Amino acid sequence: MAATICAAWLVASRSRRKRLTGFWCFLLSNALWIAWAWHDAAYALLVLQLFLIATNVRGLMRNEDAADMAAERSA
Repeated sequence: MAATICAAWLVASRSRRKRLTGFWCFLLSNALWIAWAWHDAAYALLVLQLFLIATNVRGLMRNEDAADMAAERSA
C-alpha cells in the first residue's frame, strides 16, 4: 500500500522524471499486490492488478510521447 501511495504522489508531479518514477513505483506496487493476491487466492484483486498494469504501461508510454513531442517543438 505504501508503494501505491508513493507512486500516486509522484505521478501527480509536474516533473517528467518524477512522473516516470511514479509509474515505475506503480508497476512495483502492482507486482506486490499480485503476489499478495496469489498467496491469499484473491483472484479478483489479481485480475484488477493486471488491468492496472496495462494502464500504468500506457501512462509510461504517453509520458514518453509527451517528452518526445516537447523536444521536437524546442528543436
